[in-house]
Amino acid sequence: MRERKQVKGRRKEKRMKKINLSITYNEEKLAALRVFLEQKDSTLEGELAAVLNILFKKHVPNSVREFIELKGTNKTKGKKGESHDPSEIRG
Repeated sequence: MRERKQVKGRRKEKRMKKINLSITYNEEKLAALRVFLEQKDSTLEGELAAVLNILFKKHVPNSVREFIELKGTNKTKGKKGESHDPSEIRG
């Protein structure tokens, strides 16, 4: 059952806009890390994304996480192809 939730979360995450993240790290350590991750059929990007998700779940309140997920899944296409975000509706 837990695996199913993770898969759903991944699908929702794919719909959300992504950004690039840049950090500074020791070149030799990074090279060694990439070698050993490759041996385990893993990637640095995948490992970092997993850690960021853990940090997100640890520090962002559940209500905010749920709002972000709902916001990401409630975007719909209009008749002319434009995207409508319910949070942008002004009343």
